[in-house]
Amino acid sequence: MAAPLVAGLCVAVTALAGRYGIQAWQAFKARPPTARMRKFYEGGFQQTMTRREAALILGVRESTALEKVKEAHRRVMIANHPDAGGSHYMASKINEAKDMMLGKTKNSGSAF
Repeated sequence: MAAPLVAGLCVAVTALAGRYGIQAWQAFKARPPTARMRKFYEGGFQQTMTRREAALILGVRESTALEKVKEAHRRVMIANHPDAGGSHYMASKINEAKDMMLGKTKNSGSAF
């Protein structure tokens, strides 16, 4: 007589736990998206870009190796590319930050 009672109680507890689990999962999926970590530069831009600002835009340190700067540029540019819905202004600032970190100047490629 006790075995069917225990079995029924186990089924009821399992059903209630499953119901609670489903409700918790739906609430988790319905929550608004929030940034888990701040990965990209959120500030405004200075009149002339400094090495510090360039490092903040790319999310690297000022003394980062060239390969890491290139990887960071690629990662940030993919997230903000104009063809993927980003702005041209942001893309130009990201490119300017990469050039600053790599030591290139604006007029280095110009012969005039």
